[in-house]
Amino acid sequence: MAEKLPLATLIELAQTKTDQASRRLGQLQNAHTSAAAKLDMLLQYRQEYLEQFNGQMQGGMPSAQVRNFQNFIGTLDGAIEQQRALTLQADTRLGLGRSDWQHNKRRLTSFDTLADRVRQQEMLVAGKKEQRESDERSARQFYLRTTALAD
Repeated sequence: MAEKLPLATLIELAQTKTDQASRRLGQLQNAHTSAAAKLDMLLQYRQEYLEQFNGQMQGGMPSAQVRNFQNFIGTLDGAIEQQRALTLQADTRLGLGRSDWQHNKRRLTSFDTLADRVRQQEMLVAGKKEQRESDERSARQFYLRTTALAD
């Protein structure tokens, strides 16, 4: 019985850590999805702005507007690079979170397997004890019958 308590405590702790890792993994997945969506939005906005600019260029455009466009595209490109970096960081964190979750899940599975082995061993011992007690009862009954018949 003393072995059950520490094992149950270890399983409970492993389950708690696995649950926490699952929640963190979900948060990291959401952060990654959000960062990737923002990057896609910026890239799409840049593409739409370029298409709009090209359309306006065909009709002629003053040089001041061209410079404004180039400055805006430069600023947009900077934002895109920053978002790419954030997306890469989110991807790295997601990978680490996934590894952490897998480690905790393997640990929990190991403890569960160990607990199953302990339960099987206890059932085997209990089965042997029950069989021994049954054999002893049968032997006593046989002895009592044979001594009763001999009397």
